[in-house]
Amino acid sequence: MDTHGVTPFTDQPGEHVGGHHGTWGIQALWEQLQPLLPGISIEVVDRVASTNGTLVDRLREASRGARESHGRGLRADDLRPTLLVAIDQTQGRGRLGRSWQSSAGSSLTFSLSLALERADWSGLSLAVGVALAEALDPTGAHIGLKWPNDLWLRSAEGPGRKLGGILIEAMGLGDHRMSVIGVGLNVQPVHLAEVAASLSEFHSMITPARALSMVMPHLAKALNRFEEQGFAGFEADYASRDLLLNGPVVSSDPACPRGEAVGVDADGALRVRDADGVVHRITSGEVSVRPAPAAGVRG
Repeated sequence: MDTHGVTPFTDQPGEHVGGHHGTWGIQALWEQLQPLLPGISIEVVDRVASTNGTLVDRLREASRGARESHGRGLRADDLRPTLLVAIDQTQGRGRLGRSWQSSAGSSLTFSLSLALERADWSGLSLAVGVALAEALDPTGAHIGLKWPNDLWLRSAEGPGRKLGGILIEAMGLGDHRMSVIGVGLNVQPVHLAEVAASLSEFHSMITPARALSMVMPHLAKALNRFEEQGFAGFEADYASRDLLLNGPVVSSDPACPRGEAVGVDADGALRVRDADGVVHRITSGEVSVRPAPAAGVRG
């Protein structure tokens, strides 16, 4: 695990963030998040291969330790919500094994691990997308959502350009089911092979630290709401930002290789109507879906 310069902030009295990480305002953020995610620990890391990978590794170690402890079981800290922020992430991961490229100072990359007791996680990535979009763009003028895990900057000429992505992984830990929610956002222009968008295009003074302070309280509240309501509590808000809605899409699902997107069900499944008028349900994790290439858009 490649981590250097780890600077944690936890709930211990008097503990504070030193060095340049103090510019992230972690103590103030922790004070906002503690009532929403009790016991949360926040860490800012100079460099890490993958924030998701690091937290998944920690959960695996905790699970292995619990199994080998001869009845000791899990420690309280094993289930503590943990927010891990990387200033530089070198081997970020995306959905379906894709890589997520980021750049120190230009990107916000973080992962949040926490126990979700809700049995049905259907639509979790969509709910997270809604929370991020609403925090960064309350009016909906700039950020749209592309099923199942992308944020895009809207464009009058088409769906727009990719702004960020979400990766959710699950781990069993004793009797608990832990989620690891990874987020990558382009804050300043990032030079990639494909043209990407950045938050700076509509937030002129935005920094990764400022973006984190904007999204995390909103995300924490949304996760608590998801525990109670599931994706049904976000369905209408998702529909208002759905970039695929009523447009042609191409799918890797052999039962429906192309068709028209006609919305998302209450469980987060994408509905696509084929040429014969049959509506197919496409679920996250099975296929990749993108807008039909009217303007050379890549997703």
